[in-house]
Amino acid sequence: MADKKADLAGPGIGNYDDLRKILPDDYQSSLTPKETMKALYAVKGYIEENLCKELNLMMVQVPLIVDSQSGVNDYLDRDGSRTPVQFHISNDYDKHPIDAEVVQAATKWKRMALRQFGMKPGEGLITDMRAVRKDYFLDHDHSAYVDQWDWELAVTEEQRNLKTLTRVVEKIWKVIKGAETCVQELYPQLKTDKYPNLPEELTFLHAEDILDKYPDMPRKQRETAILQEYPAIFIYGIGWTLQDGYPHEMRAADYDDWVTETKSADGRTMHGLNGDILVWNPVTGRRHELSSMGVRVNAESLKKQLELTGQLDFLKLPYHQGILNNEIPLSIGGGIGQSRTYMQLLRKAHLGEVSVTVWPQILKEMCREINIHVLE
Repeated sequence: MADKKADLAGPGIGNYDDLRKILPDDYQSSLTPKETMKALYAVKGYIEENLCKELNLMMVQVPLIVDSQSGVNDYLDRDGSRTPVQFHISNDYDKHPIDAEVVQAATKWKRMALRQFGMKPGEGLITDMRAVRKDYFLDHDHSAYVDQWDWELAVTEEQRNLKTLTRVVEKIWKVIKGAETCVQELYPQLKTDKYPNLPEELTFLHAEDILDKYPDMPRKQRETAILQEYPAIFIYGIGWTLQDGYPHEMRAADYDDWVTETKSADGRTMHGLNGDILVWNPVTGRRHELSSMGVRVNAESLKKQLELTGQLDFLKLPYHQGILNNEIPLSIGGGIGQSRTYMQLLRKAHLGEVSVTVWPQILKEMCREINIHVLE
């Protein structure tokens, strides 16, 4: 059970000896660095254009820094183990200073932005989000620099259900599959028997069902096992405590709704209006998360989740007050990892091949030895 507890948060391999064991020894990129950049921007343009079409979204500006007192920053996990980069802006000799934070995700800001831009139910926004997550272990698919398509769609109270979530996920998957087809038309060498394409459809499973299938495995091992059977899945209900006494994974208490009761196809009581898209990456031979999303908390589920996590003091913050007082639109939203998606569609073994950030020297040397070209 200790392994299960350790697996709840803190992404990444954990140490560089283990990382070296999983990096491919026979890797050869299908694209040169120059081709990679051209292909990357073709994917980026396709996904942004078609997400806007499919979900009725518009591109908007997004902050890199926020006021520490706003409560808008994302703490990612409910245990507070990942904290944002903070700094003091003295401004006019500290007469009107600001304590600021670099965003870890734009999850909460987007929901407030729906009101700022006057979005009605059925309308939404998408951002080209950049963030810093300093507490990640830097491996082949986790970096301190995060780029996401962060999107948010206003909904009605009646749309806060699994049917809405499922329909939105299916539309997102359609766009990702379309991007795969688009980039392979431009670069046919990406289509190869060695690396199978993504399946046409996602398989939808509840976290409880996956636990039932692999009751003794920690979360990452369960995901790895289920992806051998279904190479692209959406996992419902991440955050609620499952039958073994642990959540599938830790989730913050103040954005996605993981407490609301739902029903399985066979009538069992489940929980959660959120989930993740995971795929099998044939290049790395590992599980690969592309997106996390969910129906956002309303006043009732916010209070329940903060009570369960011992964080009721958050209710005094402006963002949380906005939800309690129905001043912020109800919504569904999520983030799609840009570099993660490029990795998958461009057949890359490392995030550093598609994004420029900092990596430790040990990792850069490791990649150089096995023909992985890390951008600097």
